[in-house]
This record gives sequence, structure tokens and C-alpha cells, in this order.
Amino acid sequence: MLETEALRLLVAVADTGSFTGAALRTGYTQSAVSRRIASLEQQAGGPLFERLPRGVRLNPAGRTLHRHAVDVLERLSRAEAELAALHAGRGGVLRVGAFATANIFLVPTALREFTRARPGVQVTAVEGRSATLMRRLVEGALDIAVVSDYPSGLPSAEGTRTTALLDDELLVALHREHPLAGSGSVDLCDLREEVWLQEAPADSPAVLAEAWTRAGFRPRKVIRIAEWAGKFGYAAAGLGIALVLSLAARAVPDGLVLCRLGGLLPHRTVHLSLPAAPLPAALELRDLLRAAAGRDTRHGSGPRALE
Repeated sequence: MLETEALRLLVAVADTGSFTGAALRTGYTQSAVSRRIASLEQQAGGPLFERLPRGVRLNPAGRTLHRHAVDVLERLSRAEAELAALHAGRGGVLRVGAFATANIFLVPTALREFTRARPGVQVTAVEGRSATLMRRLVEGALDIAVVSDYPSGLPSAEGTRTTALLDDELLVALHREHPLAGSGSVDLCDLREEVWLQEAPADSPAVLAEAWTRAGFRPRKVIRIAEWAGKFGYAAAGLGIALVLSLAARAVPDGLVLCRLGGLLPHRTVHLSLPAAPLPAALELRDLLRAAAGRDTRHGSGPRALE
């Protein structure tokens, strides 16, 4: 195995044309340079330099090894620079995970500020459910994740640090001409005759079903729609009403009005999760996410940031 420092000395001797010149450049003594080059030649299987009356020059074997040595040393130099930038939060890759509604306003707002402040950091974004994001964080596939405890609770993940970021309120989206659209706040019981636009059964609508039970009714009809765009489209056409988390308020089209509901529906808590030893870039994004969490949405019913 050829040693990196021996390759550095090979390049220095070749550049200066002498062991003495290489010693002056590298801080070694002339005798130490001679010994290291002799050892390198033994490892390489033969001489690397022609010994001249004044100095030395590379022979064919030396030129071959010199070419590879320059390439190796350049690669190592780039690796050192990239590692230094990574540890300083100025470079490398930052892998960010978030659930769907966090990607409407919260995460993009923080990432916009982050990319302006750290243009040398390459950001990759992954969207998914909280349980999946937590698993990927544990596996080392993510550097920071924005996750939620709704509707199934916050998944546990060994070796991670998770802190609450904000409370996210459940609102109801009504067509602008709905009789209750101007009330600002409605009681769940007032919506007993409505058609509800709800996610597919696999999305665990148990929380909403329990709220209906506490309010003393079952909806007369439920239309199963999983994606936000579809829910908004149906609601804007007056075909039903949809629950909207306050993080998604900025995506609500102008034809809809958001109203608060009574205390029968739970709030959810949004959390930030990082590895036990997070990257400096992840910590910087964490701070920017906290700042973004404190900003109200355009509808005045935004999430409430947690201290």
C-alpha cells in the first residue's frame, strides 16, 4: 500500500528537481526525504528517479506513478474541502423529509431562506407519511424530518431527537356561498346534513368518526377522496365540505372559505426530528423552520408555533 505522504514527497521532488528542494518545501530534512523516496521505490518495484550530477528527474516508472499521485492528491484535497464545508454547514447534501401539508408553506418558506444563506449545500426533499419519514431518519436516509402525530400518534424512533414545532388546527372548507361561510366559526353539529369529502379508509378516519359520534350524528354521505386537490375541487363545486389542516390553508382556492370548528375535533402537533448527532446544516434549517412556524397564514387561522 502506497502511503499518501510518500506520494506527496514524490510530487515535491519531481516539482523541485532535488531532494533538497523537496525538503525545503515540505519541512522534512534532506535525509528524511531520501529515505522516504527510497522506501517508495522499494514498494514500487524499482527506481523512480534518475540521479543526475545536479538533482534528479523522473524516469518512466516515476512519471507513471507521478501521474497517479497527482490525481490521488487532488482527489484527497477535494474530499478534505468538501468535508470541511459539510462540517461547517457550507456544503454537502442535506436530505429533508416532510409530510404533504408541511410542503405547502412551512418547509418551502424555510428552505427558501436556507438556500439563500447556504447556496453551497445541495438540498434533496422527500415527501411521505410521518411513520415512513421517521423510519428513514433512523436508517440514515434523512438528515431532518418534519412529522406529525395525527392521526395515529408520533412514531417512536430510537437514536433520534424529536421536539414539538407547532400546533396545527383542523378547519372546515366551505363553498363561498354556503349559508355558514360567513360565520367564521361553526359547530360540528351544524354540519350533520352535509356531504363530507374524506380520505380513503386506509387513512384512518377514526378521529373524524369519533368526532361525529360525540356530536351525536353520522354524516348522510361521505365521498372518498384522498388528495387535497380533489377535495378542494369538489368543495369549490359545492359538492361537499372538507376538513383542512391550517398548514394547508395557503393552498385553499379562492372559491372556498375556511371556518373554525368547535372543540370536538382534535388539534395535531407538528414535530421536528433529527439524528442524535445532526449536521450543522440540519440545525440551521431547524431554526429556519421554527421561524417559519411562527408566521400566520393568509387566512388568519394559521398554526400556532410552540416555544
